[in-house]
Amino acid sequence: MLNKISEKFHAWAKGWRVIILFIADALMMGYIMPIAGGIMALAANNSVMPLDLMFFYTPERAFAMIEKYGEAGRAIYWKIELTAGIIYPIIYTLFYALLISWLFQRAFKSDSQMQKWNVMPMGAWLFDLLENVGTVSMVSMYPAQPSILAWITMFFGTLKWVFAFISIGLVLVGLIRAALNGFRKQT
Repeated sequence: MLNKISEKFHAWAKGWRVIILFIADALMMGYIMPIAGGIMALAANNSVMPLDLMFFYTPERAFAMIEKYGEAGRAIYWKIELTAGIIYPIIYTLFYALLISWLFQRAFKSDSQMQKWNVMPMGAWLFDLLENVGTVSMVSMYPAQPSILAWITMFFGTLKWVFAFISIGLVLVGLIRAALNGFRKQT
C-alpha cells in the first residue's frame, strides 16, 4: 500500500502543485493558525499554548493547561481541532510529500530506494490526527482527567513531531542532492 501511495505522490509531483501547496501551507501556518490561536487566547482571557504545539507534556501539565483555557477557550479549541486541525495536516502532508517527491526525482535515480521515503509525511499526518482525537477527547471530558488518555495523546503528538522533523530532513537531503545534480530529473 505504501508503495502505491509513493507512486501516486511521484505522479502528482509537479512544480505547480508544489507551489500551490506551499502557498496553502504558508497561509495556514502563517495566517489561519495564528488567528485561531489568538481567538482561543482571547476566549480563554489569557495567553495559552495549544497542546498540539508541544513536543512533550505530563498529564498534570495537560490538564492544568486545559483548565487554564476556561470554558470558552476549551470550546474554541475543540472547534479548531475539528476544523483547521483536520484541514492543515492534509495540506502539509501533501506539500511535504510532493516536495520530497519532486526533489528526490532530481536527487536520486528513479529506481533508488530513496524514492520511497516520500511517504514519510504520512506518519506526521496519521499521528497528528490521532493526537487531535485525543485532544478533543480530553477537552470534551474535562473536568475528568484520564491520565492514560493524556499519555497516549502526548505520545501521538511526539510521534507527529518526529515524523515532521524527519520529513524536513528529507527535504534538506533532497535539496542538496538535487542542487548537486543541477535540478535535472534523474532516470
